[in-house]
Parts: sequence; C-alpha cells; structure tokens
Amino acid sequence: MPTKKISVLLVDDSAVVRQVLLAILSDTPDIHVMGAASDPIFAMDKLAREWPDVIVLDVEMPRMDGITFLKKIMSERPTPVVICSSLTQKGAETSLQALSAGAVEIITKPTTGLKNFLIESAAELVAAIRAAANSNVRNLGKRSASPAPLRAPAGKLSADAILPAANGQAMAQTTERIVAIGTSTGGTQALEAVLTALPRVCPGMVIVQHMPEKFTASFAERLNSICEIEVREARSNDRILPGLALIAPGGKHLMVTRSGAYYHAQVIDGPLVNRHRPSVDVLFRSVAKFAGKNATGIIMTGMGDDGARGLKEMLDAGAATVAQDEASCVVFGMPKEAIKLNAAQRIMALENIHQAILYK
Repeated sequence: MPTKKISVLLVDDSAVVRQVLLAILSDTPDIHVMGAASDPIFAMDKLAREWPDVIVLDVEMPRMDGITFLKKIMSERPTPVVICSSLTQKGAETSLQALSAGAVEIITKPTTGLKNFLIESAAELVAAIRAAANSNVRNLGKRSASPAPLRAPAGKLSADAILPAANGQAMAQTTERIVAIGTSTGGTQALEAVLTALPRVCPGMVIVQHMPEKFTASFAERLNSICEIEVREARSNDRILPGLALIAPGGKHLMVTRSGAYYHAQVIDGPLVNRHRPSVDVLFRSVAKFAGKNATGIIMTGMGDDGARGLKEMLDAGAATVAQDEASCVVFGMPKEAIKLNAAQRIMALENIHQAILYK
C-alpha cells in the first residue's frame, strides 16, 4: 500500500517564500502542498474546506499576526505547526512566543538572500515537516518544541570529534552535584515545565537545547523571568552553582570541566556532532569524564539520537540517569534511543522530572 503523503498548508505574506517553498515541497515525494495563503485570514478560508497535517507559518503578517493565528489553531484543533521566522533578535523573541503557544519547530530565514537560503535549506525544512507530522499532537497544546537543528553535512560525527571518552572513574566525590539535561524537539516547553517546578535551592544545571543562534539568549531570558532559579546563556569559565541553570549558546558546544572541587562551563567551537551544535552527546561525555557519580543526566523529548550514547557513558561513569517517558514527549526519539541502549536507570513522566534533579 502506498504511504499517505503529508498534507501541508503554507502561510506567508512573502510571494517569494511561498513560491520557493511550494517548488521545494512539490519535489518531495512524501509531501503534498494542499495550498498557500498570504495571511491567516485567507488561510482560514482554506481550512474551512480542508485541514492539513502540518502548517508552515510566518509570524509577521498583515491583518492577523502568526501568533494570534497559532493560538486560534491550537485552541480549536491542535495541529503541528512549523514556524518560518527571520533570524533576528526581534524574530527570536517573537518565535519563542510561538513555541510557547504550541509550535513544533522553527526554520530560520535571513532578511537578505532569502531565495538562495531557502533552496539551500530544503533538507532542513523537509526534516522539520516530517518531524512535525510525527509529533504527539496531544502534547502540542501543553508544551511546544525546539527550533529546527542547524544544517549539517551528510557525515555524522560523534563526540570523539570534540573530546575523548572517559578512561576510568572521574575524580572523587565532592559536595558539588550537577545535573546535565539534553533535549530537542518539544524541549522548550518541556524545560519550562521542569525548571519552573524547581525551588531556588537545587543543584547547578547545564543544558543543551537544540536551538539556532540568537534564540538561546532570548530563551534563557524568558525562563529566567518565570523561574525561581537563575537561568542564563552559558559563558566559558562560568562556575556551575546551586540554583543556576546554564543553557548552551546556539551554534556552540557546551562542556563541563573541573578545577579542584568546582565545576565550570566551557563554550567552544567545533564541528557538528550528531548533526548538531550544541550537541547533547558532547555535554554528556564531558560530564561523564569530569563529574562521574557526582552527576545526574536527563534526556528529554527530541528527534534523533543525540545524547543517547552520552547518557550511557554517564551511567557507566556512575551517574544517575533518567529518560522522559513516551506519553509526555512531543517526539519520543532521543529518549527512546537512550532506553534502547539501557542508558536510563529511570523512565519518568515530564511532571516528575524535577524530582530527579532535587533527589539523586
């Protein structure tokens, strides 16, 4: 039996964007573009006749902005939505509002050279649509997802490209305990649910959320404004302190190092690992190497397998390890792969994961 095609509705006020996206998606065998609209009002006319599997949506449009339209969609009929947003600071803040409203993915687009960029980003767009179509729609209204990963070459590098694996146990236990968290698609709202449940006094955290540049700073600022703990974008040599969560900057890898009894963050350049930068595997390997049994590793909702091997390395080094359960994930990819490797000691629902942070 032939596989059912993914039905897509494009909503963007740029004729160039609609034209290029239509051409890209029309050449993709498993995707069918059911229509294109220049704003949400026209889109609603099309939705009255036919409902798509996925909506690709701009956020700044005439007559009705994309966020208002998104909230209307999610309240009436939760549907996977991929945001197509300009890669600017203003665009980042607006797109994070869209993620909070229930969008699944973000595709970033520049303000210049748009046509060539979209053509070069065809694989990224198609992957985002496929991920959205396979997302857990029941969770879309409750929590949103991460932006699409940065474009990557065909080859898939492991954490070996950044640092070697641990050879033996990490240094002896100290009074410092740290928590490393990795997530991707579905992660922005999942992290919000976990971090807002934490009291001011809790272990220091290092977090990789697959997210493009310019988005992580706005994301960290938003979390900081609603959490009891302090949340900010990580900088090299930041000490990992109780009550502080450090989020990997988009486009950079985040690692943990140790100096005496204290742990510090290191933000570095480097190749894409598992087609991501930042990579969860890079973070988890560094935690296994320098923290070992003083750490807890948590892998949450996301597409792909980044972090699965790193979580196993953390477990082998003596760390406590947790994977989010399928029912509460938007995409049960990364946790599923970790579970298949027997890397997770515990499988927990999203609403309980903060307990794993507070109590090892």
